[in-house]
Amino acid sequence: MITVVGSLKGGSGKSTVTFNLAVWLIRAECDVQVIDLDPQATLRDVAEVREEEGYNPHVPVKGKQQLDSQKLKKADEVLIDIGTADLETMKKALTMADRIIVPVPPSQADIWSTQRFIQFANSLNPSRNVEILGFINRGDTHHAVRETDEAAAALVSLPGIKFLKPRLSQRTIFRRSFSEGLAVFELNANSKGADEFIALCVKLYPELVNG
Repeated sequence: MITVVGSLKGGSGKSTVTFNLAVWLIRAECDVQVIDLDPQATLRDVAEVREEEGYNPHVPVKGKQQLDSQKLKKADEVLIDIGTADLETMKKALTMADRIIVPVPPSQADIWSTQRFIQFANSLNPSRNVEILGFINRGDTHHAVRETDEAAAALVSLPGIKFLKPRLSQRTIFRRSFSEGLAVFELNANSKGADEFIALCVKLYPELVNG
């Protein structure tokens, strides 16, 4: 399956989500191909840190030269992190996707951006039904802050996207683990961040945990 992790806004946490998913899938003994199409190359940077530190399993990350349907068919799972700077490459990835995952930070601006992204992705795939999945990323952890719940309610109401209930919160462990070249569940398997991410993985890949 080719999964694109994308949005039209920067700062949504696409690279962090893609990296953690890649590590989880490789640990689940999947043959995973990871492609970084963002010119900032954040995903490739964290993979290099991981390799330099000698962490296993290794997470190989390729560039846009690997964006070929025949090459990608060889892998069990494909994860593509897209950026908006290279529009043509982003379009190519979206037309190849089996599904699109959209991390949505809890703000009205991000809800509007997600709505435009859904329309954009669907315009590129008029003849096939590509599944678009959205979840709240970098949500507030304080119970008195209602913006995250309001954003989730708005995301539920958007047409053309399937809302995923598991959410990732704005937690230091996500930033810290990423900077160290580790998945959040590798840095601390008993953390709230690890619990949140595993819940998201179960929702995205039920066949791996139920089979």
